Amino acid sequence: MYMHRDCIFLCTFRFSPELLGVQASSALVWLIMEVLAVLLSLYLVTVNTDLTTIDLLAFSGYKYVGMIVGVVSGLLFGRPAYYLSLLWCCAAIFVFMIRTLRLKLLSEAVAEGRQVRGSRNQLRMYLTMSIAGAQPLFMFWLTYHLIR
Repeated sequence: MYMHRDCIFLCTFRFSPELLGVQASSALVWLIMEVLAVLLSLYLVTVNTDLTTIDLLAFSGYKYVGMIVGVVSGLLFGRPAYYLSLLWCCAAIFVFMIRTLRLKLLSEAVAEGRQVRGSRNQLRMYLTMSIAGAQPLFMFWLTYHLIR
């Protein structure tokens, strides 16, 4: 079906099973690489936390909800809607990750009665910020080419 090039509400996106497989494989590889990088970072910073690999997979998987919202809004309403919805979802996932991971990564120091503003805890906060900051980057990286 041919559609006019300037049509806002409909997209010229053609479905193919191969493309779906490529997108799913790419997202899975990025998810695994992200979780491995976080595990390596936790090991290098020597953070003893109750976060498991499954927890990290779950936290990293939350970004896919925002990615779906962004892509669907972009396909339905065009590129500006994609950027607005993705911006809102990126801000939401950033705040969520900061609040959640801060509690998980700093809980050890608080439980042991250590000073919360020490240099080691500052490393934990930098780690929390980098994990939360990576989520919007991945969200954009994995979806920008899907909206034309």
